[in-house]
Amino acid sequence: MKKLLLLYLLFSVSIYAQQDSNVTHNAEVPKMQWFKEAKLGIFIHWGIYAVNGIPESWSFYNGTISHEDYLRQADNFTARNYDPQAWADLIAESGARYSVITTKHHDGFALWDSKDGVFNAAKNSPAKKDLIAPFVNALRKRNLKVGLYYSLPDWSYADYTDKTKMEKRYKIAGEPERWRKFQKYSFGQMQELKKEFDPDLWWFDGDWEHTAEEWDVNGIKDLLTDNRPDVIFNSRLNGNGDYETPEIGIPVYKPQAKYWELCVTMNDSWGFQQNDKNYKSSQQIIDLFTDCISKGGNLLLDIGPKADGSIPDEQERILKDLGRWTKKHEEAIFKTDAGIAYEHFNGPTTLSKDHRTLYVFVRDVPKDGKIFLKGITNKIHRVYVVGDGTLLTYKNYYKVYWNAYPGVTYIDIPENVIDENYTVLGVVLDGEVSLFKEKTGAIESN
Repeated sequence: MKKLLLLYLLFSVSIYAQQDSNVTHNAEVPKMQWFKEAKLGIFIHWGIYAVNGIPESWSFYNGTISHEDYLRQADNFTARNYDPQAWADLIAESGARYSVITTKHHDGFALWDSKDGVFNAAKNSPAKKDLIAPFVNALRKRNLKVGLYYSLPDWSYADYTDKTKMEKRYKIAGEPERWRKFQKYSFGQMQELKKEFDPDLWWFDGDWEHTAEEWDVNGIKDLLTDNRPDVIFNSRLNGNGDYETPEIGIPVYKPQAKYWELCVTMNDSWGFQQNDKNYKSSQQIIDLFTDCISKGGNLLLDIGPKADGSIPDEQERILKDLGRWTKKHEEAIFKTDAGIAYEHFNGPTTLSKDHRTLYVFVRDVPKDGKIFLKGITNKIHRVYVVGDGTLLTYKNYYKVYWNAYPGVTYIDIPENVIDENYTVLGVVLDGEVSLFKEKTGAIESN
């Protein structure tokens, strides 16, 4: 009897612990709240690769240009038209809540005045100054969160790369002292960035070249969270981060990760390439954005400034178009949760924090001016146009008393409220959104 009682108590404690663990897992992580609510960030790839307009770092990695010729671009990296406050103003105008800038890409060229004196804008280019500090200050003046991109590899650093063979990896066990020198250099740079700029978010890259143990990911995180426990890390620390970072291709299905961010280019290039005119339209960028927020993620949209620090006209236009739309519809974008499945509405949706308002994003209004919602079991209190306030008429069809199926609700959208990109509707419900998921069949009683 005592054994049975003991087993029962152990089982109960196990179940309780499991339930408690699930609650903790599902609860909002406090430090991630701003990130989840931000929805939109602007990525900035800026470096010497903008001089010739060639792929950042990869162009010499893949042998399309010699390493020496690649590095020679630093001689013409002037930043003469760099206006960090104008950058921050444009980012704020786009509706973005944070920005991530490349402090150093895989080529090893640092945009700040690195104390180690190794290959940076202040000492090795006509720019002759720290380019990160004024931008960080400008972002904070606009109340925007600061993200710093840092490449774990450095393909120009002697103790990381064999320059004669351009080999990016060597067996650390065979050359431990060489790796220790590189780690001292790398940790020193990260310590500088932390001390000088104290970012809200670290965006690492290049982790595929070594294991978490070789990079000393735990050591990196200990260093960067010291006195800053709320700082956020992306997942490119061999998976040891706070959020996932799908790249270029938007997930077809809603990701399993609680927090995620799609990073994507406006054309086909991360950095400035004068010959790359394959820009997505503003409409296509908003398509990407609405799909991201509908699935509960963020969009990190990239720009690539020129070597003189000016932002290409095409990129500026897209950011301003995006800003017009986000400003009008911010209620349905920021501080919202992922929407409902496309089976219930054939398009993107989001939900208010209390899940009592469903926001519906309508890209193309049909000729008859009607869109419809399926399987919403709630009573609808009202429907209005976000950013306008116009109340809309709606009517339910296919609902009968002998079946639990809630029917289909058609909503009329008059021509005068249609937005040029997406018309957004707020559907106010009588409680938290409830979706019908049962099968329907033949009449069995009437």
